[in-house]
Amino acid sequence: MTAETEKDTTEGRGADPVTSKLMAARKIIICEGIDQKMAKRVTAQLLALAEESDDPITMFVNSQGGHVEAGDTIHDIIQFIKPRVIMVGTGWVASAGTHIFLAAEKEDRYCLPNTRFLIHQPSGGVGGKVSDIEIQAEQIERMRERLAHIISKTTGTDIDQVRKDIERDKWMTTEEAQAYGILHKVVRSADELK
Repeated sequence: MTAETEKDTTEGRGADPVTSKLMAARKIIICEGIDQKMAKRVTAQLLALAEESDDPITMFVNSQGGHVEAGDTIHDIIQFIKPRVIMVGTGWVASAGTHIFLAAEKEDRYCLPNTRFLIHQPSGGVGGKVSDIEIQAEQIERMRERLAHIISKTTGTDIDQVRKDIERDKWMTTEEAQAYGILHKVVRSADELK
């Protein structure tokens, strides 16, 4: 694969006919675990679409979560670009997937009927010397507090309640996610997206 072909594939151009068609329709799909490689691809797609026009971008999210900082990158780019991003959750929107989902304005957060949501505190595989473990634990605690503030701010849920809720896995149905403030509306067809 040449460098030019790799660049085209990363940006969704020339990768395959389906990706090319989705990019032309200003649609991005996240249907995988979140890691640096997929964050690079999704970020490139968002930036490429933002460069083309200010028209809205629709993002479909079905993810079990993954690497927090990779999720941070996508979350921040969604808020950085000018086009409005409409989120559509499907399947499960969990952990770092929820973090990405919450990057859209509340009125732009939709899901399909059979979606489940999960919020929880970050976890990490700590190891090494005692001093390194202490540093890693401190960093995880800072990350947990930062994510709690983002969840609180984007959902309208009291920060103390969020802190309590993310101590353990908190799974939510569509109705529960809507009541919590994660979700604006459950939709059954594309016609219901506004």
